[in-house]
Amino acid sequence: MINDVRKTNLIKSKIPYIIERMDKKIEKTFFGQPKALFTLFQTELWERFSYYGMRAILIYYLYASVTAPNAGLGLPKTQAMAIVSIYGALVYLSGIIGGWFADRILGASQTIFIGGILITLGHIVLATPFGLTSLFISLFLIILGTGMLKSNISNMVGHLYAADDPRRDTGFNIFVVGINIGSLLAPIVVGTVGESINYHLGFSLAAIGMIVALFVYWFGRMKQFPELGNKPSNPLSQEEKRGLLVKLGVALVIILAAGFFVYRLNPANFVNNVINVLSWAGIVIPFIYFATMFTSNKVSSTERKQLLAYLPLFLSSIVFWLVEEQSSTVIAVWGETRSNLNPTIFGVTIHIDPSWYQLLNPLFIVILTPAFVWLWNKMGDRQPSAVSKFGLGLLLTGISYLIMAVPGILYGTHGRVSFMWLVVMFAVQMSGELLISPVGLSVSTRLAPLAFQSQMVALWFLSDSTSQAVNALITPSFNKETEVAFFGILGLICIGIGVILFLVKKPILNLMRND
Repeated sequence: MINDVRKTNLIKSKIPYIIERMDKKIEKTFFGQPKALFTLFQTELWERFSYYGMRAILIYYLYASVTAPNAGLGLPKTQAMAIVSIYGALVYLSGIIGGWFADRILGASQTIFIGGILITLGHIVLATPFGLTSLFISLFLIILGTGMLKSNISNMVGHLYAADDPRRDTGFNIFVVGINIGSLLAPIVVGTVGESINYHLGFSLAAIGMIVALFVYWFGRMKQFPELGNKPSNPLSQEEKRGLLVKLGVALVIILAAGFFVYRLNPANFVNNVINVLSWAGIVIPFIYFATMFTSNKVSSTERKQLLAYLPLFLSSIVFWLVEEQSSTVIAVWGETRSNLNPTIFGVTIHIDPSWYQLLNPLFIVILTPAFVWLWNKMGDRQPSAVSKFGLGLLLTGISYLIMAVPGILYGTHGRVSFMWLVVMFAVQMSGELLISPVGLSVSTRLAPLAFQSQMVALWFLSDSTSQAVNALITPSFNKETEVAFFGILGLICIGIGVILFLVKKPILNLMRND
């Protein structure tokens, strides 16, 4: 009887997958959540270990001198920041491909596994000492693989719950802890080995982390949710399958032609021109994608109103990620060039590897998440709405960057200052992230149209893509002369958007509740 009721609730919440609820294993709990969450939690932990481990040392590898004992590629810092930003943008932009494959061809489960294989190959290639060739092949594989894995594994978490299950937000909070444990371990392990011994050895450790993720996912899936996500929710018709190869061929020709045109335009500045083209594509494509979803005849009028409610949250998340994702570019450079890397603590002088600053983000997430989980559970139905959480999150994010402007105002921008400025900044900013990131994931799965289940989560990650595409254009302007204005302007923009969200909260909530 209980299982029949749960099946009915799943159908009402528009879950497209066939879930065999008579399987008692899926009914076991993990911190009061479905047992299957533990497998997805571990898989994402190790995938994020590989991703953030590589990212912790990537920018230093790009601009480290080719003649240094631990040699890098010797690129200018401005170009290195742009490459890291556009890489991040394409990682999340590729979520469109991953969501489409899951919804139309393979189902989420198989798409996740194939994506994991591609990521593993990418890290292995980056571990080889073949310069720019290894770099670009590696980034291509990781971009494509992460797009196939990232949005779909989050979507699988959403499908463990009915739409009105009160455990839903808490489940996503726990899932985000897995992300941040992996992110916390990565700079310590990969960062230390990569900076202190050899960058390529560090990239090898990232590959090992991804191999662990593949094993965890494969065996956990077979035991706990063998039927979940096995079938596409909106499979291709025979006619669509026949036209697919033609469309792929046309797309490939267009990409190659565009690349050739950009190269001929200015061969000496080819890399920068490609970055600019990809940046604008990363800004425009998400909005085209949203418009395509919104105008689809597969979306009902009720679902269309819910998409309208989703739009301001999507736009505000772009502003948040714009700041948050600068931890691997602007903050990474600031940490190496402006912070005291040999501080004396309680009479003992220690050395800080700049990549270690990347662990402050996940460290504060792991520390603060239990408090937020307790608070939301305690408040129950009285907790703030998703819109209010977003608004408050942006206010905190803005304050965090205003804090970063203070040392430049007080002491100038050409000396070194205490690393505690970064510690305080991350503590405030990560409080904001906990009000935005897990809530955004939860809202994305709750408001997703039936025909766009996986692709809706991919759309959420496109907010990150858009922000990093913008970062590829603006981060090269960051230097010691622009430091105060850079942090101050972005901080005030975040605060302004947060205030606007509070002002328009009521109409957004009305659209959300249009069931």
